[in-house]
Amino acid sequence: MTHSLHRYGTVESQKHDFVWFMYQAKGVNDVNSVEKGLQFIEVVEKYGSENWGDVRTGCKLEHGVEKIKENLTDRSRLRGVFTSKEQVLNFLKDIKERDLGQSVIIAGLLDEIIDACKEAGLKPHTMNYSLGIWGKKELLPEDDVLAITTMCGHHMISSGIVEKNLKLVREGKKSAEKAAKEMAVLCPCGIFNQVRAEKILKEGQEQ
Repeated sequence: MTHSLHRYGTVESQKHDFVWFMYQAKGVNDVNSVEKGLQFIEVVEKYGSENWGDVRTGCKLEHGVEKIKENLTDRSRLRGVFTSKEQVLNFLKDIKERDLGQSVIIAGLLDEIIDACKEAGLKPHTMNYSLGIWGKKELLPEDDVLAITTMCGHHMISSGIVEKNLKLVREGKKSAEKAAKEMAVLCPCGIFNQVRAEKILKEGQEQ
């Protein structure tokens, strides 16, 4: 999904940021898909997906796993994040073995994802690329802010919110962990990586 492709930051930082999706196709495999969704949840929880959700309910950091499971429907689309290539590899192997017949999408550094797919015995069906930022880049916020705002592809986390939290963390008025989690719940999809955000905030605190 293209809204997850434009995550900004250093290569090292993005080695700890992988987005996953489970999507069904309308009129093809969207009937009686709740059980498949529950199996996807079982797998991502098994391998420690740090944040995930169903946009109809929100992310697990705000609502918890059980509430999201209770609200699943045939139209639910699950998505979330991993923070390591190892998690991605284990996830892909497990999902391949279950053969649920749903579309699985992984977004992140291409080299890391291709390696994980090869190790899992999978061949990607389609690849989308982000071509970076074009135009008057001098008008953009600072790098730390962009690295955080771009983790919510629908831009539900504004530059102003991030700048305020960076300031509070730098002044010692709020912990980086609390600030990261407060921002994460603003992204109902569940693809906001609060673990990476916490690290960025801590690094900003040292500047």
